[in-house]
Amino acid sequence: MEAKNDTEIIPDSEFLDLLHSAKQDDHESMLELIELFKEDILRLSKFIYMPQEDAISQIVLEFLEYIKKSKD
Repeated sequence: MEAKNDTEIIPDSEFLDLLHSAKQDDHESMLELIELFKEDILRLSKFIYMPQEDAISQIVLEFLEYIKKSKD
């Protein structure tokens, strides 16, 4: 059942490396993280009462801000 919802699976160590790089303003890592969560972002944007593009932008912005502010 879960496999149907999974978009891409990466090892934990690779995910942690992406997070660490994104915290240090590595734009490529940020893009990879957004791509990993793309399906979730699109699905969630449908529940926000604003134009979908604006909702997606807001979700991505808050996601990246959360990553930058989180502790190691």
